[in-house]
Amino acid sequence: MQNFKQLAKNVIEIEQQAIAELVQYIDDNFELACQLMFHCKGRVIVIGMGKSGHIGGKIAATLASTGTPAFFVHPGEASHGDLGMITSNDVVLTISNSGETSEVLAIIPVIKRIGAKLISMTGNTDSTLAKLADTHVCIKVSAEACPLGLAPTSSTTAALVMGDALAVALLNARDFTADDFALSHPGGSLGKRLLLRLNDIMHQGERIPVVSEHALIKDALVEMSLKGLGMTAIVNDKQQLVGLFTDGDLRRVLDNRVDIHSDSISTVMTHNPRVAQSDMLAAQALKIMEDNKINGLIIVDNNNKLVGAMNMHDFLSSGVL
Repeated sequence: MQNFKQLAKNVIEIEQQAIAELVQYIDDNFELACQLMFHCKGRVIVIGMGKSGHIGGKIAATLASTGTPAFFVHPGEASHGDLGMITSNDVVLTISNSGETSEVLAIIPVIKRIGAKLISMTGNTDSTLAKLADTHVCIKVSAEACPLGLAPTSSTTAALVMGDALAVALLNARDFTADDFALSHPGGSLGKRLLLRLNDIMHQGERIPVVSEHALIKDALVEMSLKGLGMTAIVNDKQQLVGLFTDGDLRRVLDNRVDIHSDSISTVMTHNPRVAQSDMLAAQALKIMEDNKINGLIIVDNNNKLVGAMNMHDFLSSGVL
């Protein structure tokens, strides 16, 4: 019987070592590669064949989502028309562990003639691709995790990590923010947390549970039942928020034998409740609710006038939570 667990541990240890060895290659050539991509007026074009191509596609996607416009071009397709995607304003990042991949080398003369800058990422500093490039980023590994030394394993991991190093270095150089990141990720839960604001998801107008400070407790209960948020805002004659009444407050009222038919809501409401502004990020508002262990939130404007309301279900339905 094979010891699969030990074999797997061996692979991880070999690849960990390969990543650790990359630190020595963060040198002036790496710096020049970053400078070329940072000052690029066009796009970063990533090219690779086979497993390097798969890694190149991921590197291009990471660059594009972190502020460096980029896309992947297959070298075979490039030879049959896709070289038209490359302009003199672009920077081409080629990936090849050997630095001698024929499909990649075949298009280098055309890239040179176009006038695009060329960065090579290989495991061989003496390779043809390394010598033809404007700068070469070394990703040499001492051993593949494959016991035959044939299947790209450590070498592709090293290429992926070096690509991440380039992308993150550029991200920081561009002062790329969470808001910038969200603009390229609007569809997922991350984008919603970074883009959605309260005015996008809060209850507004007739959907807001609200009663006057002169209303009776029973009136507040009717409003809470109608609007279904488990609370109601209490406002003065100027529609400014003066208090809040929740399901939790109701339980306390019943324990104190208050007469809901004759007592005013202002005698039992919570004064100075937690509030938020409509332009606040939904994720920030959610943190306020979690930190204060509350299920609802009232939204007011700069004059403390009631403009919205929401509860935890709204965060769930919007995908923020």
